[in-house]
Amino acid sequence: MNMQIRGKLYRTFQAEQVTARFRKREFVVELDATSRYPQYVLFQLTGDRCEQLDGFGEGQEVDVEFSLRGREWKSPKGEIRYFNSLEVWAIERAGEGTAAGGDDPFAGDEPPPPGDEDDIPF
Repeated sequence: MNMQIRGKLYRTFQAEQVTARFRKREFVVELDATSRYPQYVLFQLTGDRCEQLDGFGEGQEVDVEFSLRGREWKSPKGEIRYFNSLEVWAIERAGEGTAAGGDDPFAGDEPPPPGDEDDIPF
């Protein structure tokens, strides 16, 4: 299920090559900037979508289309941890219509391959 939210682009980061086949780029959107307690939400783009953030500047109002993802991870010691991520399919300047990310936002989406069990999955 895809969700969409509008907020101010607060912070952007460079793309990071996590494994040989998995690359991600994170950014933070400020929600409800007029509130006494604004929320700062971390999103991530993966693979070829990392370039979607090019051309955006901090402070711009953006619409973000994303999916909530969750994952279970078991450490070598047998401890189980859970991780959440907000996987972005499209980002656009606020008010520009439907988010531009292609017809099928899931096309070509590949989860990262299983890595070394010592690797934390993010």
